[in-house]
Amino acid sequence: MTNSGDGCCAPGGDHVAGDHDVESSAPGETCGACGCNHPQHGYLGHKDMHLRRLKRIEGQVRGLERMVDEEKYCIDILTQVSAVTSALKSVSLELLAEHMSHCVARAAQAGGQEAEDKIAEANQAIARLVKA
Repeated sequence: MTNSGDGCCAPGGDHVAGDHDVESSAPGETCGACGCNHPQHGYLGHKDMHLRRLKRIEGQVRGLERMVDEEKYCIDILTQVSAVTSALKSVSLELLAEHMSHCVARAAQAGGQEAEDKIAEANQAIARLVKA
């Protein structure tokens, strides 16, 4: 179900049902293309690339499962675990960079409590990534 005629930047120029109720969007954050109130995240410009990479990682994880099922050599499995971990870390760093340059930068320009909240949120995300 879509709303027609609003010129939205969502694929096909229309809103997809549920666009406006995504919990991760900042209150009052609007789409730059049409002014609607659905979330406009920094990663959207590279969404297809991220999805392709995540599907590749999913395939690697399935390969790990198969290796364990087939009782492959421990070191071979650990080597593949390392590859998956590295791939996930790479995706997470790209998402973090996009978040900083888009979401945090936008909040910093607006200033006030939103900026402080976005910076604190980014710091927490960085801390989680460093622990991982």
